[in-house]
Amino acid sequence: MRTNAVRTLLALAIVSCSAVALATSQKSSGGNPLSGTSWQLVKFQGPDEQTFTVDDKSKYTITFGANGRVTARVDCNRASSTWRLKGNGELHFGSWSRTSAKCGPGSLHDQIVTEGGDVRNFAIKDGHLFLSGGGAYY
Repeated sequence: MRTNAVRTLLALAIVSCSAVALATSQKSSGGNPLSGTSWQLVKFQGPDEQTFTVDDKSKYTITFGANGRVTARVDCNRASSTWRLKGNGELHFGSWSRTSAKCGPGSLHDQIVTEGGDVRNFAIKDGHLFLSGGGAYY
């Protein structure tokens, strides 16, 4: 269950052999660079290096709450979990809960859910969040 939800999620961001880039819509609060921020997925690159561009960024979002909770939208589904940073650039999620609607044609939901569970690292560069592990999210 954790793997499926995380995969759904992170659908959003990255740097490494898998990565995601997200554009921010909020600024961080406090000393934690992710706390209180929201991001939209711009593109996703799978471990096979195939790249997918998002047609509607508002359908692929992730919000890191200042309270240690994270919520995500992956097209027609929603997910939530806990999150924490550990070490330099390490990102850890708790167990995920998510909806399981069947999204329409052209959705990146399945790719994100399949690969997103391996996200373990993050970096913020030039206002973009990059997530890596199992794929890249920009």
